[in-house]
Amino acid sequence: MLLEREGRPAGEADAFVRALSEDYQCAPLSASDRAMLDYAVKLTHAPASIRADDIGRLRQAGFDDVAIHDICAITAYFAFVNRMADGLGVELEPRLREVGS
Repeated sequence: MLLEREGRPAGEADAFVRALSEDYQCAPLSASDRAMLDYAVKLTHAPASIRADDIGRLRQAGFDDVAIHDICAITAYFAFVNRMADGLGVELEPRLREVGS
């Protein structure tokens, strides 16, 4: 697992992933990771509300234009794939059903 390669023990890595999946705002994140996730959540839930100051917060967190583009593109792609899966009635694999519950 990537977190273990970064030096986090297995139990800590599992706890970190669990915290992210339950509520990223309570997870121990860097300021840049929190800014990125705040933007991704806003883009997902209220895309028309994105303003220049949202991009400014990403820049203040250390992201350049390429990184901001990538954050936006990946967020939009996941939204697209999820919308397609929902629209076609695709069901989650059993191991993924447990994450949301």
